[in-house]
Amino acid sequence: MIGKFPVKTPFYSLNKYNQNCRKTTRSGAILKQINRFITHHIMSPRPVTITSYNMHKGMSALNRKVQVNRMADALGALGSDVLFLQEVQGQHLNRSRRTDFPDAPHYDIIGDSLDYHRSYGKNAVYPKRHHGNAILSRLPLKTENNLNISVNKLEQRGLLHCEVVPEGWEDPLVCLCVHLNLREPDRLKQYRAISDYVDRHINPDSPLIIAGDFNDWRQKSARELGRALDLNEVFVDNTGKRPKTFPSRLPILSLDRIYTRNLDVIDSEIHNSKDWQHLSDHLPLSVTVRPHRKMEMKSDRKI
Repeated sequence: MIGKFPVKTPFYSLNKYNQNCRKTTRSGAILKQINRFITHHIMSPRPVTITSYNMHKGMSALNRKVQVNRMADALGALGSDVLFLQEVQGQHLNRSRRTDFPDAPHYDIIGDSLDYHRSYGKNAVYPKRHHGNAILSRLPLKTENNLNISVNKLEQRGLLHCEVVPEGWEDPLVCLCVHLNLREPDRLKQYRAISDYVDRHINPDSPLIIAGDFNDWRQKSARELGRALDLNEVFVDNTGKRPKTFPSRLPILSLDRIYTRNLDVIDSEIHNSKDWQHLSDHLPLSVTVRPHRKMEMKSDRKI
């Protein structure tokens, strides 16, 4: 090699060297475009893990122990990006007289412990106390609506609508946290209310998660919501059966659900260890998702 050029031989002329350089440059440019495409359109959308959990107002199953701080630790250990929480105690003046019951709203206790953004939807309001749904997020969180879906005075229920923008996602992730009635005729009315709300207010192409305590112990009426909105029921689609989440110590009923739309499910899990069995009366569910591949594969340049 002399300077930048090889020694001239019968087998390797300067002209041949220049041709090889041009080929190498073209190959390098193509590889750069391929790497750029993979980075921006396949690897870029970061998977997001959400967890749905009925907190039982921060108490143990039989209301004997205050468990909200242990719940905060357990939820923090999961490392989920977004938490869909039901029966979150906003205030309870009678219980707060106990030395072990905190004065602060439980969504603030968990939010402060995890350093998460938080949104609270007050639904059940009584003298000296109230509770509802809450969405907590490591990601920036925008509250859109707290919809009253109560159908009678005995059970005050709601749908909390928030949105988060995960890293690399083109569209916000729509998060709907729900808690429905015990009676099936009531739930059918609530499914219609949820379906109407989604049809009117949620872009059909937006990534969507609906999660919470559906109280669908007969495993019957929740199908109507899935059919109406073209939803994927995460655990049924992934494992072929619904997870049993209630009561936590000896779960025999499938009350909790996670539904998705325009999302690819990477993983799903029911958290049923002994630690979780001694906290609330429900077991939490988690799912990891990313935007549906059709939403990812967009490129302005052809390779």
